[in-house]
Amino acid sequence: MLPCGKHAAKNANTFYFSGSKGTQMAHYFDEPSHTFSEYLLVPSYSSATCAPQSVSLKTPVCKYRAGETSSLNMSIPLVSAVMQSVSGEKLSTALAREGGISFVFVSQPIESQAAMVRNVKKSKSGFVRSDSNVTPQNTMADVMTLKAETGHSTIAVTEDGTPTGKLLGIVTSRDYRPSRMDPATPVKDFMTPIERLITGTEGITLTEANDIIWEHKLNALPIITREGNISSFVFRKDYDSHKENPGELLDNQKRYVVGAGINTRDYEDRVPALVEAGADILCIDSSEGFTEWQARTIAFIRSRYGDRVKVGAGNVVDSDGFRFLADAGADFVKVGIGGGSICITREAKGIGRGQATAVRDVAAARDAYLKETGFYVPICSDGGIVLDYHITLALAMGADFCMLGRYFARCDESPTSKVLINGSYMKEYWGEGSARARNWQRYDSGGEAKLTFEEGVDSYVPYAGSLHHNVEQTLSKVRSTMCNCGALTIPELREKARLTLVSAATLAEGGAHDVLLKDRGYFRTLE
Repeated sequence: MLPCGKHAAKNANTFYFSGSKGTQMAHYFDEPSHTFSEYLLVPSYSSATCAPQSVSLKTPVCKYRAGETSSLNMSIPLVSAVMQSVSGEKLSTALAREGGISFVFVSQPIESQAAMVRNVKKSKSGFVRSDSNVTPQNTMADVMTLKAETGHSTIAVTEDGTPTGKLLGIVTSRDYRPSRMDPATPVKDFMTPIERLITGTEGITLTEANDIIWEHKLNALPIITREGNISSFVFRKDYDSHKENPGELLDNQKRYVVGAGINTRDYEDRVPALVEAGADILCIDSSEGFTEWQARTIAFIRSRYGDRVKVGAGNVVDSDGFRFLADAGADFVKVGIGGGSICITREAKGIGRGQATAVRDVAAARDAYLKETGFYVPICSDGGIVLDYHITLALAMGADFCMLGRYFARCDESPTSKVLINGSYMKEYWGEGSARARNWQRYDSGGEAKLTFEEGVDSYVPYAGSLHHNVEQTLSKVRSTMCNCGALTIPELREKARLTLVSAATLAEGGAHDVLLKDRGYFRTLE
């Protein structure tokens, strides 16, 4: 084991210490740590060219040399948290479509995580994997149940009912009438059989598929393999969607970009499986990243793959922690301990730091590291985002992008159930340190392979609808605020931002007050 001390290492194996020999007092930071809610941005001059539609939110994800560009950039500064209740297949695809990256959760068997990554990579831009499938022996009642569960009216009929089985036909809402048909009617009696379908062959381009759709006035085009198995669907409705999302994040094969979480225990088996599955970037999922375990994990990746496999590390809350992970070879560093809405690490263990202060400190260390080494290591603000404008504050304080959990857990595309609680629709949301997730690897300190105590809770969050709608609204606020600061890019925001600490009275003054509100919906927060 490496020694522990007040100050960090210049690399994974060399530590330095300050102070004289003998008894030393604990180190006290000069100022209290602050949260985003304690700050406001002060407007700066905005020229006539400073309009929201002119703002670029493009941001680097991976380390790069000064004067060059990052090998991986995002169109928007948002990534989803490495959590069971957040980052599944659907959300990964939906977020990539918006221009961000989702990190598929690690607290599952290696095979199932790799399968999730593989399925996202199979979903080429415009090519949608069929997740609503039945057999000819299923009934109309089964079709209606499946439609209610998935919200999809186009259902593939395959020989074995799987999303890759031999395609025998499709069922749409035009093929059956619940009011006039027996619910027990077999699918084979009302489906549109394969002989009457117009299909595309796997390998067809999206442009060619859309041409067929428009030429034959189709709503959906099944794409099949040469063996006759269903590969995917191309939908007419997605044509407009792709036109509306020019910033969608694709790899060089026009597949969606997706990340995956790893831990510091089984990385020697998990990393190769995820790389083989096509993960574009990895992220070490840990509540505390200033450890030998993270250095070992990064060292394994570098020794086996060099710089070809990108990996983020964390979490840290100060300059020493950043320097340790940057020297260890991290491609980006996550900042934040205990600030998540379902995280109780500070309450359980008494460690952490106010998110705003942590981001400021680490950003300063990142800039110093750039001057010293010539390498820019992006930082990710993870946790502490309660209101939309907190994202803008995080970017102004130096973050390159933000990792969000609760925000995305509220959306249709998150993998959790939508439930009715006291007359309101909610979605389940639980922390990786909760008894439900039991992700002990995330809180591993080299002890027993179990979760000794909880560092997260199990909860509900208000249902918020589609990811697209929420991201669109949130980023419109970010762009507007950037214009108020006279900035058209994230780097320019950092240069021009002027921030002020606020008092409790200022916070009260900033919201609606001294009136009886008619509709609270207008003032609804991320919660």
